[in-house]
Amino acid sequence: MARAASARRRIAFTIIGWAVGFLVFFPILWTVLTSFKSEGTAIAIPPQFLFFDWTAENYATVQSRSNYLRHMTNSIVISLGSTLLGLLIAIPAAWAMAFSPTRRTKDVLMWMLSTKMLPAVGVLVPIYLLFRDFGLLDSRAGLTAVLTMINLPIIVWMLYTYFREIPADILEAARMDGASLGKEIVYVLAPMAVPGIASTLLLNVILAWNEAFWTLNLSTSQAAPLTAFIAAYSSPEGLFWAKLSAASTLAIAPILVLGWFAQRQLVRGLTFGAVK
Repeated sequence: MARAASARRRIAFTIIGWAVGFLVFFPILWTVLTSFKSEGTAIAIPPQFLFFDWTAENYATVQSRSNYLRHMTNSIVISLGSTLLGLLIAIPAAWAMAFSPTRRTKDVLMWMLSTKMLPAVGVLVPIYLLFRDFGLLDSRAGLTAVLTMINLPIIVWMLYTYFREIPADILEAARMDGASLGKEIVYVLAPMAVPGIASTLLLNVILAWNEAFWTLNLSTSQAAPLTAFIAAYSSPEGLFWAKLSAASTLAIAPILVLGWFAQRQLVRGLTFGAVK
């Protein structure tokens, strides 16, 4: 009887898992399907799921109206640049907090995390004025800097958590062997924390890729990433749902492919240290 109850429990959990997965995936599926509809079919009531006249016209229109490759290049440069710059700053900071903590370390960590609770619109005006005065508006360098700043607390917190799982005795042994601080971090700490660093990198690339508020407010054309590419299909005349869906599909496709191929590394890194 216990075995039968356990089997029923597994079946129930499997059904729930598939149901939740479908609910999460359905908006993406609907966006992809809508991208192959005409504008009239896209807003039809009741909605048509599979039985409609498929067309790739929306993708041709999107490509002719916008420079997709330029927007994608901007997204790649900005997301990778902000993540790598964030790691460059966060690894030494997380090392100091994990292996040389003070009485105020936890307070500093909580203060850093609290900055993520600040409404972005509350600091938009001063940051916009600073960017204007320093000539950083509509530039990749400016967007890279601002995305580094807004994601830095998450990077530090994640790395701090991973570094805490590494025995301090190993680093102390490296110091006794004459390793300098730089060599200790590069040749001892970093190789041992590769899963954590990799998952942190992947997660922050995704966060930077999906960032819309700052990219829409601090860029116009030259440095505009794919979030601005999507927003271009919302106009005073209304929303062009089919073309908007085509633009959205083109924008999310690269990051979905990255997430699919890197899912094992991402899960491994996010669970690093969870089980002894």
